[in-house]
Amino acid sequence: QVQLVESGGGLVQPGGSLRLSCAASERIFSIYQMGWYRQAPGKQRELVATMTSSGSPAFAASVKGRFTISRDNGLNTVYLQMNSLKLEDTAVYYCNAVFRGFTYWGQGTQVTVSS
Repeated sequence: QVQLVESGGGLVQPGGSLRLSCAASERIFSIYQMGWYRQAPGKQRELVATMTSSGSPAFAASVKGRFTISRDNGLNTVYLQMNSLKLEDTAVYYCNAVFRGFTYWGQGTQVTVSS
């Protein structure tokens, strides 16, 4: 079982930046895929960005060019750097891991973009 703990959410103005962190209880190089999803009020959870154990990233079209995903294997942590934030980026952001055929979720961290 993989435990995921997110941090780094908060309130930011449009155009600002935030970096989310996701600390995993397993060595992340052994996890097939880790990533970030988000869920805005009244909407379904959607993919934001993922990265496989080989380092291949994928992004939702809505965040491409603004968000980057990276990892630190030594700290077992995956990061989501969010730049040029927009009002529509407001959501609860969840860390996700696919490990040995199972999917795991963190508890979520709130990101609010507001002027």
